[in-house]
Amino acid sequence: MTQPVYILGGYQTDFARNWTKEGKHISALIREAVEGGLAATGLEPKDIETGHVGNFAAELYAMQGHLGAFLVDVDPAFSGLPTGRHEAACASGSIAALAASAEIEAGRYDCAMIVGVEQMKTVAPSVGGDYLGTAAWYELEAKGVEFPFPKLFGRLGDEYDKRYGLKDEHLAHIAAVNYDNARRNPRAQTRTWYMNEEHAKSGGAYNATIGGRIKISDCSQVTDGGVSLFMASEKFAKVYAARRGVQLSSLPRVLGWGHRTAPLTFDDKVAESRGGEYVLPHTRQAIVDAFRRAGVADCWQLQGIETHDCFTTSEYMAIDHFGLTRPGESWKAVEERVIDFGGKLPINPSGGLIGAGHPVGATGVRQLLDASLQVTGKAGGYQVEGARKFATLNIGGSGTTSCVFVVGV
Repeated sequence: MTQPVYILGGYQTDFARNWTKEGKHISALIREAVEGGLAATGLEPKDIETGHVGNFAAELYAMQGHLGAFLVDVDPAFSGLPTGRHEAACASGSIAALAASAEIEAGRYDCAMIVGVEQMKTVAPSVGGDYLGTAAWYELEAKGVEFPFPKLFGRLGDEYDKRYGLKDEHLAHIAAVNYDNARRNPRAQTRTWYMNEEHAKSGGAYNATIGGRIKISDCSQVTDGGVSLFMASEKFAKVYAARRGVQLSSLPRVLGWGHRTAPLTFDDKVAESRGGEYVLPHTRQAIVDAFRRAGVADCWQLQGIETHDCFTTSEYMAIDHFGLTRPGESWKAVEERVIDFGGKLPINPSGGLIGAGHPVGATGVRQLLDASLQVTGKAGGYQVEGARKFATLNIGGSGTTSCVFVVGV
């Protein structure tokens, strides 16, 4: 990196809320995320020099584009603020964060505001499922298909099964861990829901199959949510730390990042990876890139991971792609409880997308916020003891866009 990028903090809305039932527009989500973040960090609106919004499909869910302009409406001091909106399906939030961090590294600005937002509970599930299908190649993979993404990520599990073998009981454990972790998180969507491993293993009316091997318990949530995050240059961070009476070294930093894009269709991804060890080699490369930039030798130099469990199969993939096991042996980390909250390398202590919720455009920003809370000991009930370095993996489409960050102090 040309210069360090610091994370000053941020704010997450309660992912259990239904903003449509509250009669609130997506602009209200953005406003709460921004105002909450300013209050949490002690920043003044005049401190902010640039704004980035991560969002996937507001034009569909909320009939609203041009979301960057809503940042300006939050406070009179934001009038004239340069803003923009970034889209990469479920990785939209991470793309916004990458853009903000790049501006800081380039010396354009010293303090950037990132807001990830999605309001998804505006339509029926079947309509929302169709909207999500536009994150794939809609005409080829989603048009006329009921709930296309569970089926696409079911195929990810099928590919693992074909190459290495895959047991549904391992997916059930992943689901149960995420639900259990969510109970510790006061902002998680499912914090009061019932789910255990036996229920996740079951089928039938209480855990229906959505597509292929994917059951309800394997799925992330449909979520309304907004998350803000504030990044800063070293120059600004020094002044900020002095103002807050803390050491600069106590502020979390983006230690490394990775960003890779694979072919859009799932068939093309499988064809490209045929004969290779990793089912999603570009996801693996994004992880390797982030580790290299962060000076991290391997995953065991981390204390935790916030990964993209849009379905249990995507977390299963992340386990071996991060290097917890050899390729195709993710089941070992599941059986040995390595990924559990008290395990050797906890995954998704927040509850992840399955437990905490998945407001598509906000997820990457939420992961970064949680990573920064973990490494500063501020994650509360879901704090991982001794956390100094955390990684995030945010995926758009069926493994198409992969964004990875390593955050540490």
